[in-house]
Amino acid sequence: MDFKINTIEDWQEVVDKIIPDLKHNILLLKGNLGAGKTTFTQFLLKKLGSNDEVNSPTYSIVNEYNTPEGKIYHFDLYRLKNIEEVYDIGIEEYLDNAFLCIIEWPEVYEEELYGLNYHTMSIVNTGDQREVSFE
Repeated sequence: MDFKINTIEDWQEVVDKIIPDLKHNILLLKGNLGAGKTTFTQFLLKKLGSNDEVNSPTYSIVNEYNTPEGKIYHFDLYRLKNIEEVYDIGIEEYLDNAFLCIIEWPEVYEEELYGLNYHTMSIVNTGDQREVSFE
């Protein structure tokens, strides 16, 4: 699915359309700095019934949120240098015990997901708008 984001409110339409297609408990979020990864996550968690305040996990590496469906873990792997650092945070345990894991900057870990089912959302900031693709 492809979307064009012109205003912050447009994220709601993206969330409304992808939730029925979220079949796996891993969602990789790709996009440059400021593309809207955390903004998307804020809209998604609200729609999933979370009352938690959603912030970027840039410095904490992982944030935990509660929803009626279960725990959601929001990762930011940007500052991790190698796969060992990813394993050191216990990512496998999070993946095994989550309703949903949202992983920003997943490139350092992506090879390890081979054989697992997951979704990928890419966000490109073109200057005037965001172009979003979800698979």
